[in-house]
Parts: sequence; structure tokens; C-alpha cells
Amino acid sequence: MDELARDHAAAVRHRFRRALLASMAFVAALGAIFFAGPWLGDLRPFTLSPQSPTGLLGVLTAPLLHGSAGHWLANGSALLILGTLVGTVYPRAGLRALPVIWLLSGLGTWVIGQAPSFHLGASGLTHGLGFLLFTLGVLRRDKAAIAAGFIAFFFFGGMLLTVLPREAGISWEYHLCGAIAGVLAAFVWRRADPQPPRPRYSWEDEAEEPAPDPELELPSPGEVPVLWQRPAEPTGVVLPFRPRGEPERDPADDPRSHP
Repeated sequence: MDELARDHAAAVRHRFRRALLASMAFVAALGAIFFAGPWLGDLRPFTLSPQSPTGLLGVLTAPLLHGSAGHWLANGSALLILGTLVGTVYPRAGLRALPVIWLLSGLGTWVIGQAPSFHLGASGLTHGLGFLLFTLGVLRRDKAAIAAGFIAFFFFGGMLLTVLPREAGISWEYHLCGAIAGVLAAFVWRRADPQPPRPRYSWEDEAEEPAPDPELELPSPGEVPVLWQRPAEPTGVVLPFRPRGEPERDPADDPRSHP
């Protein structure tokens, strides 16, 4: 069991390093696109414009664009933490859920967003990953899933409120659609990753019961005598007695004695 636990811990560390590096690389790529914006020209054709055929391109490209450094830092920090958590605890489910969250959050925003407007930023991805962690923690309920859900809720519990319209200029449609995509992905791929091995403790191992000693074995209930049951006594010979006052008969006078 110790060897199995060591192998599991080594696998978790490997997944953590891989997920952290991948999240850092993606956040760095978003920063590079933002800071290269002045040299890239007008980026509005790459934003998501609801109910516009040309705005469908933004389903793919809008998560890569940000309107300010604060916008990029807010989404980047969320992606760094949530992406690392998902990649560490749910490497298979996260790999399958990420493109679904990317597409569904954009398509949903394109359908329900108000026109004319322009939507951009990775907030759909952050809400999708956050709600993926929340939902998987409830569905799976193992230690790793619960811990990841609590960490995500501790840092980004406010996502539960940002899926509703609260502030002008904030794409609550992107938040809502990303959250719905994360919940759906959690239900679909909740069993994609195996359950972590449960440690077995010493008190759970039951000792083998020794074989019973025949000399010390108690008799069955049927073999135990009780006081109100006495053994049957052998029956004797019953002698007939002549009623008082009746003359004695000679056996020879008995008709049953003749043939």
C-alpha cells in the first residue's frame, strides 16, 4: 500500500507541474496578444458580435482578446489557478471539457447577447472551469474533488453572482454561458478520471478467527437438558385386580381359553 501511495503522489506531482506550465503558457500567450494589440491593428472583427454572421468568428477568437491590462490580469490569474486545479485533479475531463466550454460559451453568447455589442475576453473560460470544479466536487465527493472545489470556491466564489446582469460593460452573457457549459461538461465527464486510491488503515484489517476447539465448543440447544423434562421410565406389568365383592373365576371357565 505504501508503494501504491508513493506512485499516486508522484503522478499527482507530475500532473501538477504539467498543468501549471500549460496554464502559465496560455496566460502568457494572452498577455502577448494584448500587448501586441497596437501593432495588430483593428481587432473588432475578431470580437464576438451577437446575432451577426460575421460575429461568429469571435466564437473562436474573442477569448484571446482583452480590453485592458486589468482585464487580462483578472482573467489570467483565474485561468492560472483554475486551469492548474482542473489539470491536476481531472486531467482527462479537463482536456475534453475545455474545447466544449470554449465553443458553447461563445455560441450561447452569440445567441442571447444584445446587439449591437462586442464581447471579448476569457471570462467564459474562467467561469466554465470554475463551475466545472464546483459541480465535479458535488458529483464525485472524493477527497481530491472536494478539496479542489473548496479551493476554487474560496478564490472565485463570486462567480456565482457574476452570471447575472450586475454592471454595465460586463459580459454577463459570457459568464452565464460559460457556467452552463462547465456544468454540462461535469455531468458528461464526471467518470472520465478514475477515483484516487483510498488508503487502508490497520484497524480495517480484521484478524482471522482461530478454529474452534472441540473440547470448548458449547453443545447445541437441543442437547442441553432442562429441569421440566424427565427421561421416560420403562413401563412395568399391569396386574388386573378383581373388583371387590366379585367371586373369583377359574381360568378354565373362561370361554376365551377354549379353542
